[in-house]
Amino acid sequence: MQEPSTCLFCVSALSILKRFPVLRKLEMVSAKTTFILAMLCLALMHELQIRTVEAGKINCKSKCEYRCSKASRHKMCIRACNTCCQRCNCVPPGTSGNEDTCPCYANMTTHGGRHKCP
Repeated sequence: MQEPSTCLFCVSALSILKRFPVLRKLEMVSAKTTFILAMLCLALMHELQIRTVEAGKINCKSKCEYRCSKASRHKMCIRACNTCCQRCNCVPPGTSGNEDTCPCYANMTTHGGRHKCP
């Protein structure tokens, strides 16, 4: 087993322990305990990041239905809009224009260099 000074997880866990005064007494814990603590911290950070991403997603289907409601090629508009929405997590308001509110959506292009998003 690696020493705590060379184990990446152990070093991370010890740096976390040193930041919190309540946990400073735990600096003398074994490498195995430190590794377990580090893994728990990483799992918690991963879980919090997933929840943050889920909370920020928009309903692409309903936004694109409205955006494409006046399009002459409705199915093509919906397909392109959904692709852009999933990549950018935004759809400009209204049925056309207003692309300044979503730069990612406005700047996405096809292989031919034309605007991809309706």
